[in-house]
Amino acid sequence: MSIEYEEQLAGSLVDSFPKDFGYGVENMDMMQENLENSPSADNKPRILLMGLRRSGKSSIQKVVFHKMSPNETLFLESTNKIYKDDISGSSFVNFHIWDFPGQVDFFDPTFDYEMIFRGTGALIFVIDAQDDYVEALGRLHLTVSRAFRVNPEINFEVFIHKVDGLSDDHKIETQRDIHQRANDDLADASLEKLHLSFYLTSIYDHSIFEAFSKVVQKLIPQLPTLENLLNIFISNSGIEKAFLFDVVSKIYIATDSSPVDMQSYELCCDMIDVVIDVSCIYGLKDDGNGNAYDKESLAIIKLNNTTVLYLKEVTKFLALVCILREESFERKGLIDYNFHCFRKAIHEVFEVSSSTQRTGAAVQSSPPSSSGNGLARLKSAAMNGTPRSLV
Repeated sequence: MSIEYEEQLAGSLVDSFPKDFGYGVENMDMMQENLENSPSADNKPRILLMGLRRSGKSSIQKVVFHKMSPNETLFLESTNKIYKDDISGSSFVNFHIWDFPGQVDFFDPTFDYEMIFRGTGALIFVIDAQDDYVEALGRLHLTVSRAFRVNPEINFEVFIHKVDGLSDDHKIETQRDIHQRANDDLADASLEKLHLSFYLTSIYDHSIFEAFSKVVQKLIPQLPTLENLLNIFISNSGIEKAFLFDVVSKIYIATDSSPVDMQSYELCCDMIDVVIDVSCIYGLKDDGNGNAYDKESLAIIKLNNTTVLYLKEVTKFLALVCILREESFERKGLIDYNFHCFRKAIHEVFEVSSSTQRTGAAVQSSPPSSSGNGLARLKSAAMNGTPRSLV
């Protein structure tokens, strides 16, 4: 994704993107003071990035959310201060990420670790798969056990990182070993209710984006609604697979119920990059004004294996990317009509979310229910384009 597009999108969201993406302190007392005074009244979910030094935490953050090239991360210095990012890529991908230095002892008696974990939605612990991970497993157990006692609602995620340098057999063996040891430690501590999710990740492929997608989806209360809308849309349009992408980060915030194939996900990510890059070159006005991604954004790519990739703008943050066969795409009018209904239903979900956030109420997980709305029309769209009620 080009830098020009990020600058244009940031310029169009003056109040959404902070001018300063991070803050840091150099000693424990100042770190504690900044944590206690950090603004957290906006009720955004908090994701913590933890792990030993040089495990790859900062590289993950820079590659996923700041579009840094993986090769450039080789020159990153080791983190010696807490960095806080306010991620506002879309109405759903809207949270804080705290990158913690690996050398800090958060369980020092003078450090209020309860305050850290109390407002946390997900804790990502990064383990370097190319290093001896015995010490990392010990720190993992200490961290998640104490965090669980403070806040049992935290989602605990383990990124087995830097697996690009391992063979396929070694990857599987490493994941099995870490999974077994970590869960054995929890069982010995009588913490069977604490659930750990494990992911094999690398910044040199799309595995880190897919892993972060799974983490973020757990923090989206509207996820069942979005999945239901996607299932209805593809079943009535002859589409094989559909993703709802956050365009900025290429995290997919929802997909249909069919299994995610890594190759399909990579194709969709690459399509977003192509669309944005081409739009930045040919889609702007002569004076350079305008947005590379707007309500007119649409792309169709036909592959040589009779597969069609189809991208359309849903909101100024989200894109629907579909995979379907050429014979199904012959009914493009039906697909466009169903997409119109799908897009209207998504906007209604956003409106419900915005209104409940303004009133301080919890965001509803069910789709908006009003007669004649986009979801109802989507449900009534038959394969032949004739509205009818689905059984």
